[in-house]
Amino acid sequence: MTDLLDPILLARFQFAFTVSAHIIFPSFTIGLASYLAVLEGLWLWTKDEGYLKVFDYLKVIFAVTFGMGVVSGIVMSYQFGTNWSVFADKTGPVIGPLLGYEVLTAFFLEAGFLGIMLFGMNRVGPRLHFFATLMVAVGTLLSSFWILSANSWMQTPAGYGINDVGQYVPDDWWAVIFNPSFPYRLVHMVLAAYLTTAFVVGGIGAWHLLKNNRDRGARIMFSMAMWMALLVAPLQIVAGDFHGLNTLEHQPAKVAAMEGHYDTHRGAPLILFGIPDDDAEETRFAVEVPKLGSLILTHEWDGEVKGLKAWPKEDRPPAEIVFWSFRVMVALGLAMAAMGLWSGWKRLRGGLYDAPWLQRAAVLAGWITTEVGRQPWTVYGLLRTVDSAAPIDGAAIGASLISFIVVYFAVFGAGTFYLLRLMSHPPDAGVIDDIGPTRTAGLMPGPATGRRRAATEQGD
Repeated sequence: MTDLLDPILLARFQFAFTVSAHIIFPSFTIGLASYLAVLEGLWLWTKDEGYLKVFDYLKVIFAVTFGMGVVSGIVMSYQFGTNWSVFADKTGPVIGPLLGYEVLTAFFLEAGFLGIMLFGMNRVGPRLHFFATLMVAVGTLLSSFWILSANSWMQTPAGYGINDVGQYVPDDWWAVIFNPSFPYRLVHMVLAAYLTTAFVVGGIGAWHLLKNNRDRGARIMFSMAMWMALLVAPLQIVAGDFHGLNTLEHQPAKVAAMEGHYDTHRGAPLILFGIPDDDAEETRFAVEVPKLGSLILTHEWDGEVKGLKAWPKEDRPPAEIVFWSFRVMVALGLAMAAMGLWSGWKRLRGGLYDAPWLQRAAVLAGWITTEVGRQPWTVYGLLRTVDSAAPIDGAAIGASLISFIVVYFAVFGAGTFYLLRLMSHPPDAGVIDDIGPTRTAGLMPGPATGRRRAATEQGD
């Protein structure tokens, strides 16, 4: 019972629960805001009302998701002052301004133009409305910039000093913001957000294509999503490789946990599967590929890869969690790349919209690695998690944790159910006739330019 009421364990679980619930929403809205801007830009360029119909369909989904992301983010940030007050005190001079810049630049930009994007088309005109949509998209990207900068500083702290009361204070803001892991993590996160959006939008389109493969809006969504998967998923794999090399340089213990290596090796094998055992300091039942681990991590057949035994036990991340969360992340990335290649092959053969198994796969289709791998530190190498918590009784944290779980499942469960209801309705962008042209429901067609004819015939 004592372990169950451990305040550090409960505080960590509470933050893990809230951040896991939160990250789903911005991961979707970052990409969806950019996609909405692309849709509106295509409508202005081609005068094809199909793009506008899909824009109107998805902007409602964006609004609901954006609202849930804001609410869950506010709740998460309160925990800095409740459960992690020591962390907030010691890192506040660095983390506080970075989060403040996120509000002043990104959130104000998003909130200022969101109302125009949602309700202003008939009030401000198409071009100014497009500018508002662009500002919302820029705001979401700026938000990821500042949040990733703050989180990356916790992973690879730089540009700081320590004042007389033990606080970390900025000495060089450029070094703080553009810390060693920030560029890699920012690219990795933004690409992940775009892929998340692609597969959600593609899943919606695929669902409606399975019911009616002549649905123009579903074709637009599915085609554009599969283009994104085909082009961006391979880029994400390359970005992940660069990120891994950076992590090996600055956080080698995390890499050792990800790879399941307890002993230091030259020519280290790649452990595909196994069961890490931190107590026994070995990965049981390991399925290995000789030397491939060193080749991937160091780009040399005989490169040295440090094992977890190179660090004291109290400085090691829990390999049992990090090992498997990393493999889930890699498997999802490879599955996305495979989906993109599959869709490209079907597109070349002219059967993108007549491939029900591809569409079913699209419907079904690492924050855990990053954050658990940083343990036992909140600020890597400087401030331990156990020294960051507030002096609060475990029972109090347990009570608030139960409250969070109940409220989150009620509120966000209802919100998710509503989103699924919205997605279940077809986008209503018209249907493709056997001879090619588009019928749009209740809309006058735009000028029949060559660009529009081509877009209509392709359905994307």
